[in-house]
Amino acid sequence: MNASPTLLQMKYTRVVGTFAKLAEITLDEALRFFYCSQVYRLVKNGVSDMHCMSDMYLAEELLDEYKTERK
Repeated sequence: MNASPTLLQMKYTRVVGTFAKLAEITLDEALRFFYCSQVYRLVKNGVSDMHCMSDMYLAEELLDEYKTERK
């Protein structure tokens, strides 16, 4: 199932904001990372209904991916 593009954009905004706070990085850095992330690709492509997951869940998944890439 695919979500409305408008609703997805609103979700991205909330997820990126939450991720920036969790990772203690700027919104610009968070947005740049988000659009290159695996999480973004999964949500965008509707894999496993990732767009239905909570904003906090997605932000925490982003944080895990961010920490893994920074090693």
